Amino acid sequence: MKFDNIIIGGGLSGLTCGIKLAEQGRKCAIVSSGQSAIHFFSGSFDLLSQVDEQEVKNPLETMNSLPETHPYKRVGLENIAGLADEAPQLLDRAGLNFSGQANHNHFVLTPMGTMKPTWLTLDDFTRFEQKDTFPWKQAVILNFTGFLDFHTLFIKDGLTRFDVKVQIKDIAMEVFEAIRRNPSEMRSTNIAKKFDKGNVIDEFAQKVNELSEDAEVAILPAVFGLFNKTVAAELKKKIKKPLILLPAIPPSVPGIRSQILLRQRFQELGGTYFLGDNVEEGTFGNKRLLDIKTYNHGDIKLEAEQFVLASGSFYSKGIVATPDKLYDPIFGLDIDGDSDRAQWFDEKIFNDQPFMRYGVKTDKHFRALMSGEPIENLYVAGSVLGGANPLKEGSGAGISLLTSLHVAEQILMAS
Repeated sequence: MKFDNIIIGGGLSGLTCGIKLAEQGRKCAIVSSGQSAIHFFSGSFDLLSQVDEQEVKNPLETMNSLPETHPYKRVGLENIAGLADEAPQLLDRAGLNFSGQANHNHFVLTPMGTMKPTWLTLDDFTRFEQKDTFPWKQAVILNFTGFLDFHTLFIKDGLTRFDVKVQIKDIAMEVFEAIRRNPSEMRSTNIAKKFDKGNVIDEFAQKVNELSEDAEVAILPAVFGLFNKTVAAELKKKIKKPLILLPAIPPSVPGIRSQILLRQRFQELGGTYFLGDNVEEGTFGNKRLLDIKTYNHGDIKLEAEQFVLASGSFYSKGIVATPDKLYDPIFGLDIDGDSDRAQWFDEKIFNDQPFMRYGVKTDKHFRALMSGEPIENLYVAGSVLGGANPLKEGSGAGISLLTSLHVAEQILMAS
């Protein structure tokens, strides 16, 4: 099978790159092994939240202080602002409505009751402009009876530091009794499916209104809108008090919905999405990747003019560590990481861990290196790139989105 472009990895990075290329009329395919980090989505995408232990107010301005090896610096700060404007527009065309600015972080309330700086926030969730204050002094945290993936006491403890008087109450409804009998079924996705049917919303909103009469704001787990993205908005209209949704333990309902909508957008543009498949190897010749072999397609090889590796980092097994080496499990590309295992990590777990900065080596055009030489038509995007610690920096989603858009531009310019 022949395509213009084949992307290896179906997470945020791969889908973003695929959508941009498909919007330009390219015949694209994505090979995805299954779940991606989007299933852990908290409702916000970070661009840059912390540098040298200091909170970032203006991500675009602060990027000047990053090392030259950082993906943002390698994309080029002159390009970043434009790509940061383009990203939410692409998401919006997929049906995902975000708000935020690249030159000014806002804040979101976390499941620990603290404020976290971020870049883009899905409209389901509440944005705050101040970190040290909470707009309401009386709050009620509501949870579904038997739902163990929403830790109300953590939220209460966090809000108490803002001098907020907090009550915790449970909501019990007949419609949830069947899944409540089995704790393994009382999960966010199963609750969300009940709301997707639409006949639960009125009764639920009435109960929330009754339980929040003495409060100024109601707080609920974000378990609304798995397949129907309007559920959260409908609830906010029917509930009399301001409503704040907070992430629960994954799988994330808004995350799964985001994955679904991005995939739908890609396929509506004519893209081919190979779900549940793994790339096993590639054929190289004259410094080019000629084709790839996947597990599901057997002897049927997939060919393309350009390929993009967006396979993720250690979590997604885009990079693998063994006791004696780090390697790319698909092609054996060069890895930017220390060969001495003792240098991979810091014994103090909360310190900046060196291995988090490891990734596939590329040239200035983000083309993968093999034995020190660039593969002319194999590009690299997202968290499989090295040079950043997304966990410490709060930069993971930004790197995924912006490097993918940048790589798509490199491919379009090279065509």
